Amino acid sequence: MTLEIRFLGPWQVLADGEPVRLAGQRRIGVLARLALDAGQAVHADRLLTDIWADSSAATAAKQLHIVVSKLRETLAPHTTEEIIQTVPGSYRLALDPDHIDAHRFTRLAKRARTAQTQGATDAADTLYRRALHLWRGDPLAELAAPWARIEATRLDEEHLTVLEEHADLRLAAGDHQAVAADLAAHVRAHPLRERPAAQLMLALHRSGRPSDALAVYQDTRRTMISELGLEPGRELRRLHQAVLAKDPILDLSTPAQQITAGAPYIPAELPADTHAFTARAEEIHHLHTALGPAHGPAVTVIDGPGGIGKSALAVHVAHAMATRFTDGVIYLNLHGSTPGLDPLTPAQALSHLLRSLGLDAAATPATPADPAGPGEAAARYRSLTATCNLLVILDNARDAAQIRPLIPAGPGCRVLITCRDPLTTLDNARHLHLATLDTTDATALLSRLAGPDRARAEPQAVERIADLCGGFPLALRIVGARLAARPDWTLSDLERRLADATRRLDMLQYGDLAVRAGIAVSHQHLHDEPTGGDAARLLTLLGLLDLPTHTPAATAALTGWPHHRAEAALERLQDARLLEPAGLDRYQFHDLVGLYARERAHQDLPERERTSAVRRALHHYVTTIWMASTMLNSDPVLRCPVELPDSTFKDLAEAGRWVQDERDNLLAAAHQALAGPDPATAVGLVIGLHWPSCYQGWHTQLADVYAHAIEVADRIAAWEDKAQLRSFLGWVYRDQDRHDAAIAQLKTALTDWDRAGLPRRKAGAFNNLGVIHTLVGRFDEALGYFESALDLNDATERPGAMIAIRNNRVHVYYRQGRFDEAIAEARRLVELWPKVGTAAEAGIAHGSLGDAYRNAGRLTEAADSYATSVRLLRESGYSLQEAVCRWWFGTTLHALGRHGEAREQWEDSVGLLCDARLLTPREATEILAQPVPETPRPIKNML
Repeated sequence: MTLEIRFLGPWQVLADGEPVRLAGQRRIGVLARLALDAGQAVHADRLLTDIWADSSAATAAKQLHIVVSKLRETLAPHTTEEIIQTVPGSYRLALDPDHIDAHRFTRLAKRARTAQTQGATDAADTLYRRALHLWRGDPLAELAAPWARIEATRLDEEHLTVLEEHADLRLAAGDHQAVAADLAAHVRAHPLRERPAAQLMLALHRSGRPSDALAVYQDTRRTMISELGLEPGRELRRLHQAVLAKDPILDLSTPAQQITAGAPYIPAELPADTHAFTARAEEIHHLHTALGPAHGPAVTVIDGPGGIGKSALAVHVAHAMATRFTDGVIYLNLHGSTPGLDPLTPAQALSHLLRSLGLDAAATPATPADPAGPGEAAARYRSLTATCNLLVILDNARDAAQIRPLIPAGPGCRVLITCRDPLTTLDNARHLHLATLDTTDATALLSRLAGPDRARAEPQAVERIADLCGGFPLALRIVGARLAARPDWTLSDLERRLADATRRLDMLQYGDLAVRAGIAVSHQHLHDEPTGGDAARLLTLLGLLDLPTHTPAATAALTGWPHHRAEAALERLQDARLLEPAGLDRYQFHDLVGLYARERAHQDLPERERTSAVRRALHHYVTTIWMASTMLNSDPVLRCPVELPDSTFKDLAEAGRWVQDERDNLLAAAHQALAGPDPATAVGLVIGLHWPSCYQGWHTQLADVYAHAIEVADRIAAWEDKAQLRSFLGWVYRDQDRHDAAIAQLKTALTDWDRAGLPRRKAGAFNNLGVIHTLVGRFDEALGYFESALDLNDATERPGAMIAIRNNRVHVYYRQGRFDEAIAEARRLVELWPKVGTAAEAGIAHGSLGDAYRNAGRLTEAADSYATSVRLLRESGYSLQEAVCRWWFGTTLHALGRHGEAREQWEDSVGLLCDARLLTPREATEILAQPVPETPRPIKNML
């Protein structure tokens, strides 16, 4: 709501034009006293002296507190923030001075004088009239206290002075007869003021009434002699002599400009509000605060990509807030990103702004071609806005250089800027980044555009179309226009057309609206910038990669540039809102921008260049994932298909973090590589994924990737790779509880190893077959597979693999009730692992020992082993095995009666399974809701 206080006449407090009842002289007195110093702290002692002059200090202080509380209570429903603020020892009225008529009067009078000095007489006349129009009677008439009478006298004097200044302006402009009529009453009311008497005499003389002018002099002289015992002053006496002599100097043969009474000119240039404007409640609240009376930056920048709805939001909020700005609202489209139009120069923009402020075109300084023009025009603009209460909308800005000369000078002015660039170099500016609409808001907007009946008939199509439009209001508006033009189309018809990614940008073009054109403008601006060439080229190159996010490292590989150059280009694309932030040193395309980049890549880049760039990017992922893999797994027989540089990871933890961060990119890169022309790179990347993905627990999502990679390996007769991939696919099926499918893959892998001429490598497949048979309770067969694996292993060449097989055999022993053998073997392995294996492998051994102890009923020893295992697995980053160990650790602690500690371990285990996407949040909640949780399926599928 808009709250106003008026006391230039009968006391009024208004909320949106409606009176707010304020009872009690002291409440009115306190509020009036604070209003006189609105925005400034008024010490409590001053309030006590002025309002409670006759009360004891203790009583008055308490009463002041009560009065302030009652005022807050009365005014609270009409404002969004505390209207009377408490500051140390003082109170402050947090109301824009322009909402208090006395302050507005003073400001308008000051502006009028400035305009008059600059020769803008028409503007000065308008401002004087607006100031005088605020007076409705005697100021502060309801208050009789001495301070109020002093302030009333001061205000009265200001009023008379402004009235007389306005009369001078009107006389200079030749408005004699109207001035004479207005001044007659003023002179009668104030017979001892010589200035209005002189003005009235001059007006009467110029109106052809010299005798009436002389009569005014005589009346004034008699009154002054009678009341003061003084003759009139020198100026009035000289005027009297000039009238008697009919001195031509009193005539005004060429008035500067004839002033006519009329409504004050207030710019109201806002475009129409968008009838279907939807959502953005948080952003609207932010802008209402920015445009409100509170002290703070006068400039607010709304940034975001093209088509995100920046202009619509700015105009919508400006319509709601327009009444707060007594000097009006100016709107200027700077065409910073308008297809087919050059951005306005600062000089062109200033010319528009000066005309909007009422300055005649002939008075606008210089011409846009004059190098001195913008500077002089900017100075005139700052002068005209120095005392304004004005809202300026600078829409569709190009950059900060275009904007800087257009910022008004007045503290009462507010500026809303929309721009694709965040304009972070502007001083003292608030920034609001506009994001896409979420699904709920996007479907609500589309429903309004398509019509509620159409939307209700096909709710699923509405959601799908909103998703395909990526939450971009412009895209949704285009869709709405297409539907309006084709009433015979169903929403499903449109959905099918949009679903084709190769046609989507074509579909998102209708009439003068086009998503592609808006993106192209930003892209072209980069080409035009002296330092934007790298970013412009990079946008096209990134269209070659089907990755969800982009990093400087992968981008450097894609482009062949140094890391710092790639990073700088990514940052520039983000500033241009062609990329969005996706985390630290990570960037992503909006879907529609990504489609544009893909178009440009295939249209602008030769095939050979495209192939080389993609190969470089994929090799980056191959080498980095293999560096991570070799740190995680000590098996020396795994061979990387490309030469590895020195590791970029300083330790195992950093490698694990990289795998986590790049998880989605690695999967996407694998899919792109498998569909590409380089099978060796594709297969190498997929094989490299296995161990890192196992550590993180997301290897079960690789089933389709492994199956596709097997087909690719088969096409090039890569039997070794094919055998390895089948072993990995069997591993995945095993952990998915698909035991028959797992056994089939692993037995085929045995054949492929023979065809590859590597029979000793069958040990891994035999080991996995042993694990599966252990899980299904076929223990004798499991032990047979483990024996076959051990026979094929060379303890010298692959000591880690040998110990891993023996570790799996421990789980058969305790399942068979052979507890002493299981514990003895597990202890030997715990001693051996530190000599040949990694911390993760040592953690697995301690976990197996814990399993053996637990199944043997030796719970305290089991708990100690699990605690060691959890520590080692956490340090190594083997989160999946850590989840398994924590679960059985929790089970052991519960059996020991340590229920609180058990619950903590179960919760941590379930959390790790959720992170690996092996459990949904709902499944996790259901499991943990049980007093003694049932073992999750992923845990059951693993030893």
